[in-house]
Amino acid sequence: MGLLCPPPIKTPIDMSKKSRSKLWFLVHSWLALPIWFFVLIVCVTGTLAVVSQEIVWLANPEMRASKPSDDAELLSYDQVLAAIKQAEPKAIVESIVRPDESHFALDVNISYPDGRSVAVYVNPYTGVIQGISPSFNFRQFTRALHGWWLVPFTNGYSWGWYLVSFLGLPMLASLVTGLVVYKRFWKGFFKPTLRIKHGARIFWGDFHRLSGIWSIWFIAVISITGTWFLIQAILADNQITLSSEAIVPVISRDKVPLSAPGVPPPMIPLDDAINIATQRIPGFDVSFVGLPSNAYSHLSIGGRGWYPLMFQTADINPYNGEIAATHLLSDRSGLEFVTESMRPLHTGDFGGIWIKLVWFFFGLLLSMMVLSGLLIWSKRTALATLHALKRNAKAPRNTAPANPMSAMQAETSEGK
Repeated sequence: MGLLCPPPIKTPIDMSKKSRSKLWFLVHSWLALPIWFFVLIVCVTGTLAVVSQEIVWLANPEMRASKPSDDAELLSYDQVLAAIKQAEPKAIVESIVRPDESHFALDVNISYPDGRSVAVYVNPYTGVIQGISPSFNFRQFTRALHGWWLVPFTNGYSWGWYLVSFLGLPMLASLVTGLVVYKRFWKGFFKPTLRIKHGARIFWGDFHRLSGIWSIWFIAVISITGTWFLIQAILADNQITLSSEAIVPVISRDKVPLSAPGVPPPMIPLDDAINIATQRIPGFDVSFVGLPSNAYSHLSIGGRGWYPLMFQTADINPYNGEIAATHLLSDRSGLEFVTESMRPLHTGDFGGIWIKLVWFFFGLLLSMMVLSGLLIWSKRTALATLHALKRNAKAPRNTAPANPMSAMQAETSEGK
């Protein structure tokens, strides 16, 4: 019978290589910690950005559209314009924006002959100027922090925009791989499991899976729209546009009425221009008006139609009411329908407060998902690091035989 070969003995050199490999893996794992926090901050700020306008409304009474009486009705655009002119005779109204929710004050941009330009809150029931809108409030801060990490736009899109929008790709990949790894994930809809009394690791693991199942549609929407923002930046920085909107020529000189020096030409009332547009465009719900910036500019009117994710616009001659150009839903291509729907789908800003609350809830759920993944990962990595440190501390005390083969030969000779 042949001699049985003894199993290979791991030398200190082999053990050292294995320890170094594990050490580098732990270093690699810890270096991913900033990425986890980056994703968490993006999710949290995005969740806050959804309801940032409502948060400012709660904190700032000047933003509220308070009724002077229960039977008070909304003022027309001409009445709002007249009230502003009465309060500020030197003010030049540039635009009037009526928010989707009736409890918000109107956003009106005005300028003065000395070059000053401000945005003010105007009560839609009384026409009173309630306050000045800051140029950078909590709403702008959360959206800028979430969208491009406050990195300024100097020459094209900022690198902060690219950094944040790039997260759409790994988020979409994590959704696909998560569905592949979690077999028969649809069972979580009918038999949700969330074990509370089995320790933190079990709880966060169940929470991560359960929230992921119920957020499949939301993660898909956010990741796809986020990826589109990346594509949008690349196209814009390379001067590529997908829009079919035509450039409206200025009003010809012969169509501008004559007036006395220093006196603007007489224009048709705003309400008449809006009536002309709504009669021409079925279902046109006007929500903003841009007044002409000079004698040769058009009156711009815009608002939503039957499709709440996109706006329609009409450019009207302010002197005779002739519609010079329109950009309607029917003018868009199929590609434009998709691309122009991306932003409202990402922000939840297309159906009032209830849609925003749905987006806020699932944004909060997504943030908790990232947090649970961070906790599971950090605990696992911390335990692995602790075990590695203990092994390294014990390694110097364990000494191997100087010549393992000599010991084997001695045992063989004794057995003969």
